[in-house]
Parts: sequence; C-alpha cells; structure tokens
Amino acid sequence: MDEIDDLIGELGRIGLRYGDAPPEVLPTRPDVTIVRAGSVVVKAHAPGAEREPLELRMRAVRHPALRGILLEPVTEEVAEVCGRLVTVWPTGVPVDHDDPDSAPWEASARLLARLHAVPAGALPPLPAAGGPARVGKTVSRLDGGSAAGRVVLRAFDSLAPFLPGPGRDPGAGPGPRNGAGLLAHGDWHMGQMVRLHGEWIILDTDDLGVGDPAWDLSRPAAWFAAGLLEPAVWHRFLAAYRAEGGCAVPMDGEPWERLEIPAQAMTVQLAAAAVAAAERAGRGLDEVEGVLIDTCQRIVQFRSACHSVPTQ
Repeated sequence: MDEIDDLIGELGRIGLRYGDAPPEVLPTRPDVTIVRAGSVVVKAHAPGAEREPLELRMRAVRHPALRGILLEPVTEEVAEVCGRLVTVWPTGVPVDHDDPDSAPWEASARLLARLHAVPAGALPPLPAAGGPARVGKTVSRLDGGSAAGRVVLRAFDSLAPFLPGPGRDPGAGPGPRNGAGLLAHGDWHMGQMVRLHGEWIILDTDDLGVGDPAWDLSRPAAWFAAGLLEPAVWHRFLAAYRAEGGCAVPMDGEPWERLEIPAQAMTVQLAAAAVAAAERAGRGLDEVEGVLIDTCQRIVQFRSACHSVPTQ
C-alpha cells in the first residue's frame, strides 16, 4: 500500500468508529481526502495545514451563536493521521450539480447574512479569514509560461495594491472599511452548502475567521460580473442577503463599492486555478475558463485606465 492507501485505510477506521456504514472515498479536490461512513464523513485536510488555527476554528464552530448556520463537527478533536490533520463531520446532502436551478441561492444568502451578524468577539479567538490570502496562494502556482497565465499574473499585479498583505488590514481596499474585523467564512461557494435534517447549512470552516465579509460574496459577484451567472440569480441572491440584514454591502443602491475588489480578486483566483488545472491536464482552456481569462484582461485594462487618470 502506498501513502494515500494508508491514509484512506486509517480514515475508514475512524469512520467506522463514528459512522454506521462501510467507508467509501468521496471525490473532492486533489489536496483533500474525504471518506464517508454512512452518517459521518472523515476529512483529511490539505498537507501543511496548521493545527492551531484549525483547532481554534473547530472550537468556534461549536459555539451556540453559530448553531443552524455552520455545520457542527461530530467531535471537536483534531486527529493526525499519516501526517495529515483529520476531522469528523455529519454527512449532508450537497447541491445537485446536474440541476443548477435547484441551487439554494436565497437560503445561502440568508445564512451568510446571519453568519456575518455574529459578533466575532462573542466567539473563541479566531485567526484572520482566509479569503484574501487564498488569491495570492492560488496565483503563486503559475509560472507565466502561457499567454493565459501571463494575463492572470498581470491582473493580480494590478490588484496587489488593494489586497491585504503582511501587516496590512484584512479589509484593505478602496471604499468603506466598515466590513473589516467582522466574522467571515473565508471560502464560501455553492459547494459549501449541504442539506441536513431538511435544512440548508454552510460547511467547511478551514478559512473561518475575522476579516471583511464582502469576500464571502465575491464568488457569485465575480461570476455575475463576468457574465457567467444570470443577472436574475445574482439579484435574487443579493436581495435575500440584504433582506436578512447582511452587513457586507449597503442595504440599498449599488453594492460594487464594497464588492469590486473582492470580485475582481476572485476572478483572478478562479482564472489562476483554471490555468493551473489545464496545464496539469495538458489541455486547452474550455469556454468558461476562457471567459475568466478575458475578464482578467479587462481588469488589467480597467486598473491601468484608473491609474492613468490624473488627480487634482
């Protein structure tokens, strides 16, 4: 057995301890391994994940203030298996990717609004939310060897002055700063939604922390701005978020003063991930990935135009 087989075997044994069915491996992203054992899933986090931030997040997610918003773990314990950090969670029913019309846009917006309303100070101490840092980490996988990769790198460079960095405010960027220092999921997208006991709930707290909640809206905002999400769906999502009292954007009017930088940064992140995946597979970009690259080119042009405008 190789290392991954050893890991899967150990995850299966943990699953049998907490679960009620034979373990099976679930498809997920390359750096994470998940085994389901009936009513529970056992997750091996990405190599290099740090124990202390994960333990802080596991402790926080069990706080009563987050009940019904974030999925609670089966146990707060963070185990170590084959050099990987491992946690155990209830099994939920994910969004059906073959039926995009069933995606819970309004339910997810309401849950995000409720999450953002929880005072970070009421929870156990948390690290910074992971959203902004994920952009640079994803872009760092590119070597600029392709034309598409070079476009992504230029777009990232054009946004760099507006992104948080070491010693900088996690809410860095133009516009109102009232979002900085609040609770944020850090990596929200529709794949982070599951139905449990008949209700939708948000999972995955690997990036939960203190930051700007506008970053949690960045993915649908980026898809909408790139023309990849129907306007009606985006407006339904935004209206539900506002109706629930969401604080990441103004309650009325245009939301883009708060969302522009996060949405553009998310576009760069998605494009960087797409280019890296295509290069690993030795294939060209598909239609959606091409749209993301075109949008990155527009970001470069927009930022260049803004920079060239003389100021008084």
